[in-house]
Amino acid sequence: MMEKLLADYTVRYETMLQPIAAMLEDLIMDHVRSAKRIDRVSTRAKSPERFVAKATKVNDDGTPRYPDPYVQIQDQIGARVTVYYLPDVDSLSGLLLKYFRPIEEQLIVPDSEWEFGYFGLHYVLVLPKDVVPPSIKLEDAPRFFELQIKTLFQHAWSEANHDLGYKPENPLDSNQKRLLAYTSAQAWGADREFEQLARELHVV
Repeated sequence: MMEKLLADYTVRYETMLQPIAAMLEDLIMDHVRSAKRIDRVSTRAKSPERFVAKATKVNDDGTPRYPDPYVQIQDQIGARVTVYYLPDVDSLSGLLLKYFRPIEEQLIVPDSEWEFGYFGLHYVLVLPKDVVPPSIKLEDAPRFFELQIKTLFQHAWSEANHDLGYKPENPLDSNQKRLLAYTSAQAWGADREFEQLARELHVV
């Protein structure tokens, strides 16, 4: 079962998702061309290994979490826009929502004001028909894609955290977890210091 899912999705990844991701990146870049202080626009198709790992998750009662994974997993296509300062996150999200229809919006912050961890603005948006190549049937393509809008510091921390903090073969001890939380606090503080300077200098 898992082997077939991996094989089928690998074909989908190579023949459909990667071309769609490339066209979506070009479309987003066109939409944000007039915006200021954008560091990078990037898109990706979810890798076969990560898709299968997510698609085969089960609930506490043992039932599949995603009975229809090709329909239910909404981040098969992902996009990220990285901006300089915190106010740019709001201005850019306002700009992009003129062009894309949102299904879900989530501002991700730690559960407590005393905690530090992942920060980021995520959207689930309707995938435009324009980015589906003519060779692909619209009904076969994903209906949605995930968009993340982050500052440089949020992006840098999340990438490093994903590389360092999610290694099943070497789980972090308590002190290492505190070090990651400390670096998140530093990134959080740096974002606010730069925001203050940008406002004082009338950059934003």
